[in-house]
Amino acid sequence: MEWLTQHKIPIGPWVRGFVDWLTANAAWVFDFVSLTLRTIIDAVLWVLQTPHPLLAIAIAGLLAYLVRRSVPFAIFVVLSLLLIINQGYWRETTETLALVLSATFVCMAVGVPVGIAAAHRPWLYAALRPVLDLMQTIPTFVYLIPALILFGLGMVPGLIATVIFAVPAPIRLTHLGISSTPKTLIEAGEAFGATRRQLLWQVELPYALPSIMAGLTQTIMLSLSMVVIAALVGADGLGVPTLRALNTVNIARGFEVGLAIVLIAIILDRFFRAEERKHRK
Repeated sequence: MEWLTQHKIPIGPWVRGFVDWLTANAAWVFDFVSLTLRTIIDAVLWVLQTPHPLLAIAIAGLLAYLVRRSVPFAIFVVLSLLLIINQGYWRETTETLALVLSATFVCMAVGVPVGIAAAHRPWLYAALRPVLDLMQTIPTFVYLIPALILFGLGMVPGLIATVIFAVPAPIRLTHLGISSTPKTLIEAGEAFGATRRQLLWQVELPYALPSIMAGLTQTIMLSLSMVVIAALVGADGLGVPTLRALNTVNIARGFEVGLAIVLIAIILDRFFRAEERKHRK
């Protein structure tokens, strides 16, 4: 076995050299990406933090009622957000929401078109499948290192790490929904003279919409699971007090922050489950 370890393939140095080359020759690309993502995050933060917290909670409760047509759900949203304010984590909650919503927007903007393309081109999905498996199984800390080098500390590398981890979900579920469209529906559309674009918008996407919405809710849940990882690279939000509670073995603070994260997860899940049910009817 010694002869095998003595002739180690320099995979690590190759990757380091590639990252160094990107840093030296494509810094403007990463600056542009960083500026764009930072603008998205700042816009969401402005929407969440500009109104008075009580006004923001009232708007959230109204939206909850309009989406679900359920008074109990609206009351649950209002009471949950009031509890978060009471525990002193409103600002951190809005920062986490900004990160999650921004990551979800990027994931869906990338994942849905890629999933549609993969459903229409089996060879593309065959090539994507190992890449998607790698993105969801490789330890997050592995790609946090080049993300830190290329994008620096802050919300942006946290967003990048979250997108890498969560984007396979919308790609897979969009592919599943589009490829599961019954051939009889497609043949009926073709019989009526529908073009390929009309088939996509009027047949395939309506049929695949429940699957796409499931991808949306999964993306939100996966993004929420990354809040602590994002805090390690300087991202603000509920991950920061979570790390502090871990470092100081503070059970009380850890439970408070964990409860806030759970409440936000339940609220977001119910919001988008309501949309899914509405479209299924």
